[in-house]
Amino acid sequence: FAFHAAPDVTLEQDLARRDFTINAMAIDDAGILTDPYHGADDLKAGLLRHVSPAFAEDPLRILRCARFAARFGFAIAPETMALMRTMSANGEVDALVPERVWQEIARGLMENAPGKMFCVLDTSGALMKVLPELAPYQSAARNFIALERAAKLKLSLPARFAALAGALDQALLATLVARARVPNDCRDLAQLHARYGATLANAARLDAPALADLIQGADGLRQEARFLSLIAVAHAFAADDVAAGVVDGHDGPAGGAAAKLAAKRLSVALGAARAVDAGAIAKQHAEPKAIAAAVKVARIAAIAQAVSALTL
Repeated sequence: FAFHAAPDVTLEQDLARRDFTINAMAIDDAGILTDPYHGADDLKAGLLRHVSPAFAEDPLRILRCARFAARFGFAIAPETMALMRTMSANGEVDALVPERVWQEIARGLMENAPGKMFCVLDTSGALMKVLPELAPYQSAARNFIALERAAKLKLSLPARFAALAGALDQALLATLVARARVPNDCRDLAQLHARYGATLANAARLDAPALADLIQGADGLRQEARFLSLIAVAHAFAADDVAAGVVDGHDGPAGGAAAKLAAKRLSVALGAARAVDAGAIAKQHAEPKAIAAAVKVARIAAIAQAVSALTL
């Protein structure tokens, strides 16, 4: 882009280069509002409207529009949506670099209604271009429902991304991660959920050995915080959840009974397994295999005792 800043550039000319009318307002020291594009009216109406055809100069503005819709719950002006569809159809969105896409997507995921962002992107035709693995947007799809629950539970960015990607198989997830240059913490949690999601969903019925295997396989003993986030993602995905319960591994208000029990069993089992003193057990055995076997038996016993005492 070429930028021109000089005394001969008027305020109105500067405002003309803004993206949306609600951003094209200014107020001076005397409290006088300059609003040449009626942004105050659009703000009151809850409407996102582009200022001028210059909007099309930066296709990232489509993602910004979608993110604003998720943040404020605003509707998109028909002429703005038409312009965004034209931009998508003309391939202008294809020029966006992955890092810029992810930056906007990540910010949108942390809004209160992140599903709205994907709805706008899909309607504009941009979702199929920037994140085709997630297209089309369907409000009743499990991953988008889980994403909205994750937002209501105030989960972290990795947890929200894992919920969003939760309906993808591991191959599609790998493609999405590579396309969007997803950060490692988001990638790792999503991959764990893709691998263990079915097992996590049945946690309310898992016995102690199965719980021990799950914790070991998902590296919960070393990565406690990540495993607690994994529990939270599974909770958000639970079919009978009512958007309440565990938040990043911590209990919250009562939600669906099965989902709450599964989350509690997982977190209690993790705590019991981590409490086993592996060093003390190792002193009682000479062979590494014997040490590993004894530690596993002790952890299973600790888990069994802990979950047997568990009540909702």
